[in-house]
Amino acid sequence: MAEKLELQEVEVWDGNMAFAQAMRQAQIDVVAAYPITPSTPTVHGYAKFLSDGYIDGEFVLVESEHAAMSGCVGAAAAGGRVATATSSQGFALMVEVLYQASGMRLPIVLALVNRALASPLNVNGDHSDMYLGRDAGWIMIDAFNAQEAYDLMLMGFKIAEDLSVRLPVMVNQDGFITSHTAQNVRPLSDEAAYKFIGEYKEVNPMLDFCKPVTYGAQTEEDWHFEFKARQHKALMDSKSVIEKVFEEFKELTSREYSVVESYDMEDAEVAIVALGSTVESAVQAARDLRENEGIKAGVVATRVIRPFPYEEIKETLKNVKAIATLDRSAPGGTLGMLYNEITATLYQGDSKPVINNYIYGLGGRDMTQEDIKEIFRDIKKNADAGTLVTPLQQFSGLRGPKLSFFN
Repeated sequence: MAEKLELQEVEVWDGNMAFAQAMRQAQIDVVAAYPITPSTPTVHGYAKFLSDGYIDGEFVLVESEHAAMSGCVGAAAAGGRVATATSSQGFALMVEVLYQASGMRLPIVLALVNRALASPLNVNGDHSDMYLGRDAGWIMIDAFNAQEAYDLMLMGFKIAEDLSVRLPVMVNQDGFITSHTAQNVRPLSDEAAYKFIGEYKEVNPMLDFCKPVTYGAQTEEDWHFEFKARQHKALMDSKSVIEKVFEEFKELTSREYSVVESYDMEDAEVAIVALGSTVESAVQAARDLRENEGIKAGVVATRVIRPFPYEEIKETLKNVKAIATLDRSAPGGTLGMLYNEITATLYQGDSKPVINNYIYGLGGRDMTQEDIKEIFRDIKKNADAGTLVTPLQQFSGLRGPKLSFFN
């Protein structure tokens, strides 16, 4: 029997410790992991809890991140509660197996501490790894601070393991900006956290020898299409379960989460759409502009990235005149992911706001208050003109000459 860890009403944790504590409280059966910056403290923290007797499960230190996710797939198929953590190149090495996990409908939870992808080599935070995984069939949730990393990790297990979902969940947080920044976190007790998640429910475990099952069967053209369509439906339908779990967590803690978070959007004429730690910075900048420059600015954030909250985004942004989508990932020869997602969503609505795409913060570059305010001022020009008067895609915070595309 694992030892109980007595927690204070308020703990000072960084985002990695928040992840590790939530994983400990979930009483995971198997964690298979390979350390990589900046997610190493999540793995190290969990391993320390195990060595100190606070965990009954198994920790498997493997030879690579590909092996880590492979180990998770095997353990989950065998019938256990399973999780891991990674970042950047490690996540890229996992990608092949991510599709195995979702295709086998295994409720693995992945703590993804977001970091730039090489080359050039960079250990700091941006959303390149998050964007890489967006089509792998996983539920994807984003935390903006350490408290949310803890909360969403707990909720990740409950969402993934719901019998109507049974899909893997990826919980994201920004590398270093969130993962290594100590903040006040209000944890649940071990008993309350485990009761919230609930006992693990096995579905077709491979170790049940009285009921043989097959995982990863070959389908080819006969059944592959139908299988992937049902998998997609399960992912799309998971939104109702996510909302239900968010509501149950609110009843337990009074902390409220929504699939789309919005700030000062009631009368906003211009809005920034962003992810991660930038959201809180954008909210501060918007409120300063409202007070000092009279710009009716608001902020929207997609808490749930997959399944994409199409209807909620359309409703939240229906009255704005101009939008800036902030993508913290190299666009790879096109417009950024958020720009494409938001534009496609609003194209089907009645309103047609002017939309810009800003690429920012690559490799951990700071996004300052002045950078964000300048973006708001830019899109205010578009709102006043009713058309695009600034370049469609710009690189914000770049040293040297301004860089813009699709002018």
